[in-house]
Amino acid sequence: MSRYYEFFCPVKVIAGHAALEHLPYELTAIESTRPMIVTDQGVRAAGLLDPVISACQESEVTIAAIYDEVPPDSSTTIVRDIANLYRQQQCDALIAIGGGSSIDTAKAVNILVSEGGDDIAAYSGAGVLTRPLRPFFVIPTTAGTGSEVTSVAVIADRERSVKLPFTSSFLLPNAAIIDPRMTLTLPPHITAATAMDALTHATEAYTCLSKNPLSDAYATAAVKKIGQSLMKVMDNPGDEQGRLDLAEASTMAGIAFSNSMVGLVHALGHATGALTHLPHGLCMSLYLPYVLEYNLEEIREPLSELLLFLEGPEVWTATPASRRAEATISAIRHLRDELHHHCELPRTLRETGKVQEGQLDQIARQALDDGSIIYNPREASLKDIQEILKKAWG
Repeated sequence: MSRYYEFFCPVKVIAGHAALEHLPYELTAIESTRPMIVTDQGVRAAGLLDPVISACQESEVTIAAIYDEVPPDSSTTIVRDIANLYRQQQCDALIAIGGGSSIDTAKAVNILVSEGGDDIAAYSGAGVLTRPLRPFFVIPTTAGTGSEVTSVAVIADRERSVKLPFTSSFLLPNAAIIDPRMTLTLPPHITAATAMDALTHATEAYTCLSKNPLSDAYATAAVKKIGQSLMKVMDNPGDEQGRLDLAEASTMAGIAFSNSMVGLVHALGHATGALTHLPHGLCMSLYLPYVLEYNLEEIREPLSELLLFLEGPEVWTATPASRRAEATISAIRHLRDELHHHCELPRTLRETGKVQEGQLDQIARQALDDGSIIYNPREASLKDIQEILKKAWG
């Protein structure tokens, strides 16, 4: 537990029924009249741009350009193309509508259109940006990444086969708009994987070395909403209140881990994603119980507390205090089993069908070099990580 800490979240959150209709007001308040939408084809095909466009049509705001070809793993060339379109159409603000990839892409585009030039790699790293960027709004269509309230973005540089990280508080949007209509059409396996992403963000935020009382409040609130709503939404995908709960949980978990950091689950997830291209949320779900077991003796107290939020007061009271940490891990395993039953969300690396056992060594080495590992409550050697991967292999 750190005695000194900082907590920062300047993003305005506009949430709930008809939240989208408030976007034109936000734009006119900053005198933006020609925003650009950055999204992907799936989001557009699902009709999710329609309420945004019609809300803008009713006011004095003109959507000056729409880029709808962001791929799942965005790259530096796409960022350059979008920035050029923004300049050609004389846009004056950015609206990202989508999941983590569209949001990260728009963050990187904002750097280029604000700072100038074509080379996004020049701004990679932390603390490179020195002044505020153009107005930027985020409308998430998945409930998992929390990107709408984080100051980081990751963009692939295809030519050099590396992922470029960008970190700056200037990347934070002016506002995040959380509207349950945007996640109603999410397919079951994406609903499941993104919710597990948010659960991992909250759990690591609550158990890692830089946890603090303010991030704890957001983390526990996120775990409670996921515990109460995830299976309800899996059983009834049209449950608007449940969808809103999961979206709010994702935002709260994003605020939590932005201010407390994450740990070994993320180190393993980043390495696995880079080598096998498995979706990030799925990686989080795969590794979460195995890492919690590894960290168990260092995190017994906070992990015991999470049982109350994940399973509710009756289960918590009925569980002996000495068994609550283990019961939290069991509850997470049970949740993964239920999700596997519902939509075949893999529980082990073997079940994904996309990871070879021969890759585990490389994943372990890459995870050891990942920045997230610094905040893990228990130190991990290469051998420790190899053992965790062996268990996660299944």
